Amino acid sequence: MYRATGVAATMPLTLMLLGQACFRLGRLVECQNYFTEAGQLIEATAERYAEAELHRLRGDLLNSIGDQAAAKQSYLQALVVAERQSAKLWELLSAISLARLWREQGKRSEARDLLVPIYGWFTEGFDTPALQDAKALLDQLA
Repeated sequence: MYRATGVAATMPLTLMLLGQACFRLGRLVECQNYFTEAGQLIEATAERYAEAELHRLRGDLLNSIGDQAAAKQSYLQALVVAERQSAKLWELLSAISLARLWREQGKRSEARDLLVPIYGWFTEGFDTPALQDAKALLDQLA
């Protein structure tokens, strides 16, 4: 219904949320379709607010189907975009995803080296899910 109104603002984020819901339900083809459409809209409209998050979510999808190399590239792209935008939350979330991948690959020190400085930027909000996830992952990597 939202799409039928012709509104483009926030549509990439809306599509990403739909894709994320499909991912959680195991509907991976639909998930990929939503992510593809969100990426196309980001390029067409230059609404780049959540671009880093799209790359991260795409990485999670790729990792779930076993394509760790492509997942790593998506996570790295997410980090680049987030850093360019000074989007600290998106950067933290991307770093968590990449650090988890590296932990699974036995690259614990690389994972920790990536996550420690990004986690260190934050001076408040330690009760938020993202920072709690980062802290838990850092504890596992210690």
